[in-house]
Amino acid sequence: MNRATQLKCKQLAVVTIAWMLMGLFMSVYDLLVLLTDNTTGLSDKYSFLVSAARNVGAGFFGAITGGALLIFYVNVKYQDKPYGYTILIVCVTLLLIVAFLSVLMGIIIIPMRTGKPLSDPVSWAAFKTFLKDSSHIKATIFWGFVVGITQLLLQVNRKFGQGDFWNIIMGRYNTPREQNRIFMFLDINSSTTIAEQLGDETYHALLKDFFADITTPILENKGSIYQYVGDEVVIAWNYEDGKENLQCLRCFFDMKLYIQRLQEKYLHRYGLVPTFKAGIHCGRVIAGEVGIIKRDITYSGDVLNTTSRILQKCGELQEEVIASSDLLSELYSVRNYITRSLGAIRLKGKEKEVMLVAVKPVPG
Repeated sequence: MNRATQLKCKQLAVVTIAWMLMGLFMSVYDLLVLLTDNTTGLSDKYSFLVSAARNVGAGFFGAITGGALLIFYVNVKYQDKPYGYTILIVCVTLLLIVAFLSVLMGIIIIPMRTGKPLSDPVSWAAFKTFLKDSSHIKATIFWGFVVGITQLLLQVNRKFGQGDFWNIIMGRYNTPREQNRIFMFLDINSSTTIAEQLGDETYHALLKDFFADITTPILENKGSIYQYVGDEVVIAWNYEDGKENLQCLRCFFDMKLYIQRLQEKYLHRYGLVPTFKAGIHCGRVIAGEVGIIKRDITYSGDVLNTTSRILQKCGELQEEVIASSDLLSELYSVRNYITRSLGAIRLKGKEKEVMLVAVKPVPG
């Protein structure tokens, strides 16, 4: 199972637990309403345990079907569509799911109530009465709200990035924290020339496709996308994740291979296959939450400035990937890669020289 699928499975697990809890909440709410002075009280047929089992079960089956459909299909198939379009798809799906679950619950509950199989006339009449019950309308409204909020949170989580939304909710970065991180600054070669050739609208489409396509190899190598800046993307790793199996180095060449496999798509749409370069560095940064109207988690520190300057050297020195010696010294080994020292170079805006190393994969 690839990492992207693992992340989706984790999302589905969270959605499943949340929907089951919402089913339990619905049962408790119904009980409290029935116990108020505005109702006639509990009927002889009412059972809280049956109600809870029914609603929690509906939450479970709804998440396994509808939640999975949201995460694995709707938000993948329609990721380029307007949010309102996905809401429409979700609403139609919800109606089908509620109808399916209502029939399923009836098939399970009615024989238990009557003590007779569903084919029996008494059970069949009770089954039709069950389907006409107004509780199904209530369930549609309630679960429609739950599904709508779920879809909103999934979109917000995608907007902030994997894990960052939860960190903001928990306030983990209200107080700045020092962290060790590995950063890769990557941009497209000859971007200005390409933009002039394609025009603004087509060039934007190229960037959109490119950033979407490199996401898979980034996730597979346990990286996270920190930010997009024009035609540049900044990728970050926790120290251990980036060092493990040389993920921070492998990521670049996996992205390159992934784009090469899609060359027919790029040639057909844009008449070219984008190539790119990257600078990689590591060190301590300060991670903290900033902003009032638009809150975000940002990293600050000399590491980011240095990595950006290393990226600039790629163009000057005609190298695909340049890493700092500080990064390579943190890696256990650089097997399967050829390294060539570029010497101590003074980067723009920095007083101290930095030892830089060009990195290439071993042929074959």
